[in-house]
Amino acid sequence: MADETADTGPLVALTRLDGGVALVEIAHGKANTLSTAVLAELAAVATELTATPPGAVVLTGRGRMFAAGAEISEFGGRSEAAVIAEAFHTALDAVAAIPAVVIAAVNGYALGGGCELALACDLRFAADNTVLGQPEILLGIIPGGGGTQRLSRLVGPARAKDLILTGRQVKAEEALAMGLVDRVVPADDLRDEALAFAATLAAGPRRAHALAKSAIDDGLNMSLADGLVLERRLFGEVFATTDAAIGVASFLADGPGKATFTGE
Repeated sequence: MADETADTGPLVALTRLDGGVALVEIAHGKANTLSTAVLAELAAVATELTATPPGAVVLTGRGRMFAAGAEISEFGGRSEAAVIAEAFHTALDAVAAIPAVVIAAVNGYALGGGCELALACDLRFAADNTVLGQPEILLGIIPGGGGTQRLSRLVGPARAKDLILTGRQVKAEEALAMGLVDRVVPADDLRDEALAFAATLAAGPRRAHALAKSAIDDGLNMSLADGLVLERRLFGEVFATTDAAIGVASFLADGPGKATFTGE
């Protein structure tokens, strides 16, 4: 997909940068609302990145906002709710399944569906002016894009209930303190910081990253015993990669942290 402007280009723009980093930008007006059309494009982009994985992904909102949430004008009764929930789960599950580290560069507001999109990523870098929240309760409804599940797994059930039942919004520093975001940086530096971190990951052992991500994410849905079985299996698989051979040989010859990986 071409990297075009929001006025003439796609609603979700994908740019593959030098060094193996993919930049995904939501580009839907000033608020980057997550309409069903935007979610369909996001699912398609995530599917493409799964088929041909980059070294790392940065996902952000074009302009001054990450994503204000769902397209409220699409709301209606139960049948419309089912369509919207299906679109959210298809797109966000596809983002979560990308076999590379996905970093949400959260700029401006990330509310409702926008917060749920950030939750579907592996890491969250927030601008210092970011505001996050799940305000659906203020409309008399509940999160439908994974918020009740991903938020509680990330920050714990009590904090998730606090945010979801009150609908209150939190600024970046409080979000950092509760573990909702992983790093807070000046707004002007957000994209550069996220891309630089992604480039560092992309230069590493990419297949090991994918296997580690799978072990963590899939293991959370299993008992501890089954998760440990999964870990042992993937630990064996990683030794079939070129980078494992390179890393072990480099450690024995020169010590840790000096390997030059190939991504294979």
